[in-house]
Amino acid sequence: MRIANQFDVVHGLTPVKMRLMLEALGPTFVKVGQILSMRSEILPQSFCDELAKLRADADPMPYQIVVDTLTQEYGRPIGEVFARIDPTPLGSASLAQVHRATLVTGEDVAVKVQRPGVREIMALDVSIMRSIARTATKMLPSAQVVDLGGVVEELWDTFESETDFLVEACNLSEFKRFCEAYRYMDCPKPYMDLCTEHVVVMDYVEGIAVSHTDQLIEAGYDLKEIGTKLVDNYATQVLDDGFFHADPHPGNIIISGGQIVLIDLGMTGRLNSQARSVLREMIFAVAKQDSAALADGLLRFAGTESNPEDYPALLADLDMVVKEFGTVDLGDLDIAAFLTSLTSLAQRHGIEVPGTVTTVGRALVTLEGLLDEFIPDVNMIQIISDHIAGSKSLDRAAKDEIKALGVEGHQALHGLLSAASESRVAMRMLTRGQLRMNMEVVGSEEPMRLLSDMVNRLTMALIVVGLFVGSSIVYYAGMKPIIFGIPVVGFMGYVIAFILSVWIVFDIYFKGRRSKRR
Repeated sequence: MRIANQFDVVHGLTPVKMRLMLEALGPTFVKVGQILSMRSEILPQSFCDELAKLRADADPMPYQIVVDTLTQEYGRPIGEVFARIDPTPLGSASLAQVHRATLVTGEDVAVKVQRPGVREIMALDVSIMRSIARTATKMLPSAQVVDLGGVVEELWDTFESETDFLVEACNLSEFKRFCEAYRYMDCPKPYMDLCTEHVVVMDYVEGIAVSHTDQLIEAGYDLKEIGTKLVDNYATQVLDDGFFHADPHPGNIIISGGQIVLIDLGMTGRLNSQARSVLREMIFAVAKQDSAALADGLLRFAGTESNPEDYPALLADLDMVVKEFGTVDLGDLDIAAFLTSLTSLAQRHGIEVPGTVTTVGRALVTLEGLLDEFIPDVNMIQIISDHIAGSKSLDRAAKDEIKALGVEGHQALHGLLSAASESRVAMRMLTRGQLRMNMEVVGSEEPMRLLSDMVNRLTMALIVVGLFVGSSIVYYAGMKPIIFGIPVVGFMGYVIAFILSVWIVFDIYFKGRRSKRR
């Protein structure tokens, strides 16, 4: 309450006030602010931008505490593990402290040691947050924009993950395997046998921070090449691999030995294959100014099968997004701002967007800011767009197209069956006197005949499409027996589809000639 009065929260909470208040509340709340800065679906973008300025720097803990912690973690004298530890820390934050050291086996390493008791302090602070969230939910139920209780629990899950250094060690190990396919990318190698819940031991990497552009140029590096490779690889992490560094700020990127090295993988994100596919589709939907496709992608992105309460209003809002972002070339599309706008829009319509989506958006904003400040000649959006456009081979694109046709044919068939079912219900209601219609069609005989012909041809065309699609699926499945290099079932489907196609063409041609004679 004292802190709230100090910053006069009652008369309004500005982004700057919120940042200063969190800094005054202590390390746990600073960490909360850092996490919330990446969650634009929870806070307005202005607050996220201000909270991104929070830094978890803290006074160094005494070297003896570091020694005692390591001794307790390993259950033996640290002299049996390390030949030397530099007493001066490389960095000190609210959660941990990092020292350079040398293993008894000779390797040069960095040792990240968690501050004693930090997990217990965070647990107590989160307990206070839970109480505040429960009180706020009871007092302001109609003003709730987000589930405060759910947000607090999500923050606690994040704390648990970040205070378990084995998670970070596993992230380093997984990312190290990812980097093996790229000679220009790397990350520190963790020593898993020396990593514990409170200690991470990894290779010490000495290099030049990406923010020190003068030093990079002096060392003979090409800034544009660094920026291009960094962005293209980041697109691979997000859109192809689905495992990405969630905090690519300048302090976490160094250049060493001709490689781009990403460090500190305490914050990572994951996107499953469906989310990655939908993200690509949504980007191209904006480029094509297709609001309906964008709405479909947004609902799929959110894992929502039911329609929103006001679908027309959703489309109207998406029209505004398309108008803002879809009128530029794909290469000029601001993906970060695009994701932020979509997230805010989804929130207004009660569509729950996964946290990883906003994590992607915030990470792209961070990366874009890095490039704008230090490597302005690199167009991040163009590189990502080119990556998306070139990510499919012709063979894969053909298979995806056939698969899409199969799905559309399946949906069309079920649509026809559904229409038949609905007409049966309507007829039952009509015969029972529960449905009445007044309809008058002037000169109805000829229009009705033409309408009947159109419906018949449309039905036959759908059957032909279904046969072609089904036969193509069978062909790619390679079902046996095979005739003329084509499965028998698929061959029969092609033949029947061809015969029906010829029949439709002749039917249209001869009936057209008879109409002209009249």
